[in-house]
Amino acid sequence: MKQFFLSTVFVLVALSIVQAQEYKKQLKNANKTLGKYYLDPVANKSALDETLTSITSIFSAEDAKADPEAWITKGQIFNEIAKAEMNKKVMDEALKLKYDLATPEAGLIALESFEKAISLSIKKSQTKDALAGIRENEDFINNIGITYFQVQDYNNAFKNFMGSLKAHDILKSNKEASRLDDEAIKKDQTFYTAVSGYFGDFKKESLPLFETLYKNGGAQALVYEALFNISVEGENVEKAMEYLEAGRKAYPDENGLLFAEINYYLKVGKLDILTDKLKAAIAKEPDNLSVYTTLGNVYDQLNQKERTAGDLVKADEYFNLAFDYYSQALAKDPKNFDATYSQGALYYNKAASMTAKLNELGNDYSSAGTKKYNALKTEMDDYFKQALPYFLKAEELDPKDQNTMIALKEIYAREGQLDKAAEYKTKLESLGGK
Repeated sequence: MKQFFLSTVFVLVALSIVQAQEYKKQLKNANKTLGKYYLDPVANKSALDETLTSITSIFSAEDAKADPEAWITKGQIFNEIAKAEMNKKVMDEALKLKYDLATPEAGLIALESFEKAISLSIKKSQTKDALAGIRENEDFINNIGITYFQVQDYNNAFKNFMGSLKAHDILKSNKEASRLDDEAIKKDQTFYTAVSGYFGDFKKESLPLFETLYKNGGAQALVYEALFNISVEGENVEKAMEYLEAGRKAYPDENGLLFAEINYYLKVGKLDILTDKLKAAIAKEPDNLSVYTTLGNVYDQLNQKERTAGDLVKADEYFNLAFDYYSQALAKDPKNFDATYSQGALYYNKAASMTAKLNELGNDYSSAGTKKYNALKTEMDDYFKQALPYFLKAEELDPKDQNTMIALKEIYAREGQLDKAAEYKTKLESLGGK
């Protein structure tokens, strides 16, 4: 029995040696095939596919997983796949509209492989080869990230941009040059990585990146807005207010920050605090038109809130205040687009708020119901008509504003002027709208 056990062990050891020899042979052939691809990527395209098949087989051997040479080869293969994908994008116009990679994480797989190789390296030459692969990989994953960002695939953009930052850290820890050694480039990379996470599903992960941008100074307005919103969502209101105050100081006219603040105060029911702040701002900066239009927007928010709640008296009070502040802005600058458009929107939204009630009355066929229906429809149509001249003026001030086109199309359609409605539909389509 003992003799049989020893024989079994011998067989297992022998099998292990054979497997190790086999993977070494496969690795050598994979490198040779990859070298063939390097010589002429166009003519030898199939060589890359062949090498990919080989590396998959190689890593079925346990010894290969501990071999830095195997990881380096894997990194080089996936670097080439990432490079081929990017070249394909440049050549294929359709991919500029919809980015659909055959191997979407090729660049990231390459980076992970080179990192693994460095952790296992026992020779300086192995570390050197892995770092050379990462230097090349930096550009690939950055370009892949940019492509995803352009088509608003923010999750994949974030993963690749984060990979680029990680590649930089690995290179710097090994005293190697990186494309992100330029502080301006690194700042941009950090910004777009954070933004991708913020607009995607990685808000929590983007927070430290935004904090870095904030602490380094000169942050863009979106940095403050994101920090405010993420902090509010995390119920860290004190920190959120710190970011908001800093953002408003750095960008007093930035609408994104303003509306982040408006949404917060609406959520907690303290919009009156915001109106007081804006009135104080007008007193300090009477020629700052954005403060007037901002306060008008706040009162419009309150108007819509009360109208939805059914308090039409209070809604009309806020409506008039909003209209007044827009008028004050126009008195200072008759060509102010925001104030002009917003006055039209006040009437348009007031009319639109009546449609639900109108539809309800439309089901009442009694004499009294019909009378109420006709009265409400006349009132609603009158508000749409009052909105029209403001939108026409807004169109003169900005002929390419899609919201203006949509409003004009809808108003003319309601008035039965189908030729005019069709005209604005065509204009809207020419601007990329619907």
